[in-house]
Amino acid sequence: MPKPEVDPPATPDLGVDRTSPVPLYFQLSQQLEAAIEQGVLTPGSLLGNEIELAARLGLSRPTVRQAIQSLVDKGLLVRRRGVGTQVVHSQVKRPLELSSLYDDLAAAGQRPGTQVLVNDVVPATAEVAAALGVAEGDEVHHIERLRLTHGEPMAYLCNYLPPGLLDLATGPLESTGLYRLMRGAGITLHSARQSIGARAATAAEAARLDEAEGAPLLTMRRATYDDTGRAVEYGTHTYRPSRYSFEFQLLVRS
Repeated sequence: MPKPEVDPPATPDLGVDRTSPVPLYFQLSQQLEAAIEQGVLTPGSLLGNEIELAARLGLSRPTVRQAIQSLVDKGLLVRRRGVGTQVVHSQVKRPLELSSLYDDLAAAGQRPGTQVLVNDVVPATAEVAAALGVAEGDEVHHIERLRLTHGEPMAYLCNYLPPGLLDLATGPLESTGLYRLMRGAGITLHSARQSIGARAATAAEAARLDEAEGAPLLTMRRATYDDTGRAVEYGTHTYRPSRYSFEFQLLVRS
């Protein structure tokens, strides 16, 4: 019985910068993700095998495998026996206004409150290093806060910032929003790249947010840049959907 025909492997324009502090696997995964989002790699496209891709880019096979696996984990790629790695679909990402949760709550007439649970300096993981444009293992400032309104938890905010960017004492962090502190330090927030998703709450997250374990949570990842293009903040946040939602304004293109 003849095998079903499949398209030849797609060959998007890929390359890595070996002088960059961003890990090579992350550079490759970001380029592949961009190619999927921009339609260069369409659903059903074959990516080719790891050996061919590694040889073409001059990378080790484990580096290529790690990049591909990160996109498999995101649901963008799938490995099919006898076929290879294929594009499944692209993620839908919609921008929101560049504002903080504190500002949103204040503008809505709510009474925002904050509990700072972590405020320290830690070595940057590969993910944080890539987002902030620093080397993996470099020190970054790490804060975790529970945001409340009318005394009830609404969101858990985990943020990383380059060291020395501004004073991040616990007192000011509990009395106002992070973006307000950054603006007060003369930092001009210009743009951000963010993604929104959803998943089930872990036991720890459920306890923090007063939800049942396994309850759905909204998630957001955001890297924020100043007017010089420098990354000034990277955050991973979880929200209670019963208390908070994201609102989009969609424009029709003629």
